[in-house]
Amino acid sequence: MRTIAQLLGVKGRDIWSIGPGASVFEAITLLAEKEVGALLVLDGGKLVGVVSERDYARKVILRGRSSREMRVSEIMTRQVHTIGPDQSVAQGLELMTEKRVRHLPVVAAGELLGIVSIGDLVKEIIAEQKVTIEQLQQYISG
Repeated sequence: MRTIAQLLGVKGRDIWSIGPGASVFEAITLLAEKEVGALLVLDGGKLVGVVSERDYARKVILRGRSSREMRVSEIMTRQVHTIGPDQSVAQGLELMTEKRVRHLPVVAAGELLGIVSIGDLVKEIIAEQKVTIEQLQQYISG
């Protein structure tokens, strides 16, 4: 099974971020432009939160608030769960399931290395299972 670092090597290490003082509208615009489901919230280069489409839906839309007037800091998830690059894809899925999150920043020695989504991890698991199935079919058919 691949490690998170190996997965980042394939998918890339792009990190899309926004500051806590930006408007929620700016965050939603960036999410749409980059076609991602979450942005890391960085303050002076330090990871202070994650803002996602889920945060927007639950904390802005459902409360009838205005995304142009609200700040990212008002809706971001402050308790950020991270994963290390040496952990496995399976460990990432387990952590996401346990913590009920869909995005994990990848951090080593305090350095932000990238971010993985549940989609990235599921795609990797499916690819690994496909290889295993092909190998078993070859073994069975001789």
